[in-house]
Amino acid sequence: MNAMNLKRAPLNWRLAAYLLFLIFAVLTLFPLLWLGYSSLKPHAEIMLHPLMPPSNPSFNNYIKAWSTGGLGGALLNSFVYTITATISTLFLALAAAYAITKFHFKSAAFFTGAFAMGMMITVHAVIIPLFLIERAAGLINSRLGIILPYIAFDLPMSIMIAISYMKGIPDALLESAEIDGAQYWYVFWKMIIPLCAPVAATMTILSFLRHWNEFLFVLVFTTKTSLKSLPVAITQFAGRLNIEYGLQYASLVIGILPMIIFYCVFHNQVIKGFGEGALKE
Repeated sequence: MNAMNLKRAPLNWRLAAYLLFLIFAVLTLFPLLWLGYSSLKPHAEIMLHPLMPPSNPSFNNYIKAWSTGGLGGALLNSFVYTITATISTLFLALAAAYAITKFHFKSAAFFTGAFAMGMMITVHAVIIPLFLIERAAGLINSRLGIILPYIAFDLPMSIMIAISYMKGIPDALLESAEIDGAQYWYVFWKMIIPLCAPVAATMTILSFLRHWNEFLFVLVFTTKTSLKSLPVAITQFAGRLNIEYGLQYASLVIGILPMIIFYCVFHNQVIKGFGEGALKE
């Protein structure tokens, strides 16, 4: 129900819709608020009064988690992995979609189907053979061994999104540039990328969120503490016999804040990219 239809609906329906939206907002925001104020409580208070606000808020959990858990290095690693993989995925996805949609070669449909099938391959189904391949290639305990799987598993989804959008770009626009003597790389850099800015923003944000939250690759392919990402570093505060809830909550807030800030800055581009992609399709 869009805003115009909601205004025209009877009063009782509007009240029901607003109430439903309010309940959804509370259920969505309360866990974040609870996590935020729980990270300001000591462990004993969390155990005794888990839902209550802190009686004496303190940032000791953040200080201790940052100093003892090596979260600074883990945070830097997460940024390196995420930014490198996101930029690489964006470039490769746009280049592949450009070739598939605008070059009109016979096997374009085959490659489109192959990328679509790639979306159905799960990480857990191939983690063992992928580990053996990385060990044979000497990529275990290396940043490249983390970034390459990030790109490989994110490419199918990004390529399909780019293909869906790029089909709406008129071929005549690109052909006119090629007739004037423009090379393929020039058309790609000067025309395709600017025209695909809305969907590129969408792809960037989705890739950023997927890579930032990734856990399994770093856990399996690295044993060095200096290479751990933030999601893996957070798990050190939960042992078999004891869980430091205050430290864990503080580290979770540190891990969530970059995603929230990133989405708040670029959420308009996400909505615009999805909307324009749907219209062009």
